[in-house]
Amino acid sequence: MILVTGYGGFLGAAICRKLLEHGYAVRGIARGEYPELKSLGVECFKGSIADKNCCKTVCDGIAGIIHTAALAGVWGRREWFEEINVTATDYLLREATVQNIGAFVYTSSPSVTFDGTPQVNVDESAPYPKTWLCDYPRTKAQAEQQVLHADSSRLATCALRPHLIWGVGDPHLIPRVIERCKQRRLMRVGDGQNLIDTVHVDAAAEAHVLALSRMLDRDQNASGRAYFITDGQPIACWQWITDILSFANLKPPTKSISLANAYRIGGLLELAYRVFGRQSEPPMTRFVAKQLGVAHYFNIEAARTRLGFEPPGNRQEIVERMRGTL
Repeated sequence: MILVTGYGGFLGAAICRKLLEHGYAVRGIARGEYPELKSLGVECFKGSIADKNCCKTVCDGIAGIIHTAALAGVWGRREWFEEINVTATDYLLREATVQNIGAFVYTSSPSVTFDGTPQVNVDESAPYPKTWLCDYPRTKAQAEQQVLHADSSRLATCALRPHLIWGVGDPHLIPRVIERCKQRRLMRVGDGQNLIDTVHVDAAAEAHVLALSRMLDRDQNASGRAYFITDGQPIACWQWITDILSFANLKPPTKSISLANAYRIGGLLELAYRVFGRQSEPPMTRFVAKQLGVAHYFNIEAARTRLGFEPPGNRQEIVERMRGTL
């Protein structure tokens, strides 16, 4: 039995389906209810991994854990990110040790190495930043380090860093870009030619199942490491946004702003929102400005050689099939 935290999310649900295809029994925990996954055979639990007793219950009888649950986003109270991303991960690792669970795969993020400067084909030797642009990457980095430090002869652990997960059913990236365009709140940051990486949801899910298999086998060549997971085909940022808009038959706006101005405005908005105690996310932040305007793409050779991961070779075909579907 494999436990998937955040099993009802975009990636979590895809992982559940992949696990079932590979013959695993699957248990999921999330705050919501997902009858469609229950109908497929997933043993469903409703609860929070920030609850220590809940973690103890759902870990009973488990052989391995795939931990995808997290608080994502670029805005929010620091303690919220720390509770979900750091404390809950610690609870799960403790239960994995106490209950002799042999494998732990953590869904991390490439942003754990992002300090706002260009990242060109970087590998996993890239260090964690000394300063952070927001709490999401900071807390994800903390949790990633917890997971990798827990690797031992009894518990094999690893962390995967999928970047900009996309595909049919995406409730986050694609709808957000489309909605901003419809609201006339979308503009190009910089020249839009900076290369970025993405990963299709099915490829990201397959990478998690491959990593789980290596951890269950106690593969010391694979455990105790972090891995970038991408489509293996960097794309210009504005071209990718243009592709996303084409899914809804929308044309990209012509408005643009320099990276320096976007970063400056993001900083001012962050300050204003904090001063006035606003909980909603500012329309621009320093982190978002840098993500939109700076190159960041990654070397996936480690995932290929140590996990057996191969990115999809038909990415453009998938993009074409999605055009006009939203």
